[in-house]
Amino acid sequence: MSQVAFERGEFKNLAVRKLTYEQVKSRWNLGAQAAQHTIKKTCDAYATLKANLRAGRLGRPGSARYRRATQKPVAFRSFGAQPYDDRMLSWQIAGRTVSVWATGGRMKNVASTASVE
Repeated sequence: MSQVAFERGEFKNLAVRKLTYEQVKSRWNLGAQAAQHTIKKTCDAYATLKANLRAGRLGRPGSARYRRATQKPVAFRSFGAQPYDDRMLSWQIAGRTVSVWATGGRMKNVASTASVE
């Protein structure tokens, strides 16, 4: 997804979503919400890069550090964090368990220490 955004010069959420949403869902067998979070994470990374470039944190245009940052797509660690929200989690407070969406399927009855209080 980052490669597609970089090659097309499209870094806004809606534009990247139009280019990559279906491919992201099918290639990694992601649910809709996980695909949306992944796209947003990529767009946020490009927004951060742009802000750092504008603020001069990566050197001046033309410097080696600036060129390294702008001549290739943003890359992510293979075990990087994935944002979750309540649409990807199901809480069973009374039973002290949670059901969590994962790429391998929903993990049910995961122990939780959550409480209503």
